[in-house]
Amino acid sequence: MGENEDYYQILGVPRNASFEEIKKAYRKLARKYHPDLNPGDRKAEERFKKISEAYNVLSDPEKRKQYDQFGRVGVGSDASSSGFSGFGGFDFFDFDLFKSRGFGDFFSQFFRGRERKEKDIPQRGEDIQYTMNISFMDAVRGLTTTITYLRPVPCSICGGKGYVGGGDSVCPECGGSGKKTFTRGPIHIATTCDRCRGTGRIIGAKCPRCGGGGIEQKRERIKVRIPPGVDTGSRVRVPGKGGPGRNGGPPGDLYILINVSPHPIFTRKGDNIYVKIPLTITEAVLGGKIEVPTIDGKATIRIPPGTKSGQKFRLRGKGVPSLQGKGRGDEFVEVEIIPPKIVDERSKELLREFARLNPENPREGLVI
Repeated sequence: MGENEDYYQILGVPRNASFEEIKKAYRKLARKYHPDLNPGDRKAEERFKKISEAYNVLSDPEKRKQYDQFGRVGVGSDASSSGFSGFGGFDFFDFDLFKSRGFGDFFSQFFRGRERKEKDIPQRGEDIQYTMNISFMDAVRGLTTTITYLRPVPCSICGGKGYVGGGDSVCPECGGSGKKTFTRGPIHIATTCDRCRGTGRIIGAKCPRCGGGGIEQKRERIKVRIPPGVDTGSRVRVPGKGGPGRNGGPPGDLYILINVSPHPIFTRKGDNIYVKIPLTITEAVLGGKIEVPTIDGKATIRIPPGTKSGQKFRLRGKGVPSLQGKGRGDEFVEVEIIPPKIVDERSKELLREFARLNPENPREGLVI
């Protein structure tokens, strides 16, 4: 270690730090830089040596007093004589826990209790998605119907535990605490019990129905309401009808994914409806009133004289109800002029007479 490096700075504590503060800082840094947790990292190994050297001096009242008065000269070569010393002065590698499992396993046990606590937290159940095919008019008007779907529920054999027979007995290794405690001098280290995995109980055989998962699929029949205005891709939420929660958590939700069948006449774009209506030449030329279909039944619109094919007319408020509750869309009527079927000479003569009386060339001015 460099002559100018300060032991207090290495551990990140003030010069008036208590022994507990020094020990806490050392433990934190030792977990971060220990070689077993940083294999092949020479910088981490060197850092750990410095941390151990600083702790070896500052954890000893006599050495610390000499260091505070005279610096590193006051403690001499004793500063690093203990090598990788551990908590409270014992050597990590003399402790049977680290010989049998390695330092990395120690820390995995160290954090396992926290992971188990997180697993014990109530968890919300998973959501379920169900696809429903409905007609165009049912999507526009809404409907109430009954559906049957597979819903995961706690297993009826094991009650959601995942095991049957011989289970639910106290673990003989830890006495039901879920932990084992190792003592070395003043140090007490608690680790998760391997046999019961921290549960404190010994489970029996896997449940034959659920295979140990604690969940089975059950057919459920429920009544659902599809609101007016849904479209393909809409999702209707049914609260609380999803998978079961864990550890007392609430169930998930059921989401009904809507798929709407096309209509033979109407086309939908958003909340608007589009429809094409044929128009005779007479109606287009002379104008008049015609009936057109809407989702509410028939409606009457006025065709002005001289209407051209492709012209659109709007019927306000005759579209689809908005899912956001903002009224309804509109219906757009597009007219298409259909030429008459001439089957007799008299009709042909009348059309020729009409052409003589109205000499018009719609292609005049076109440049080819």
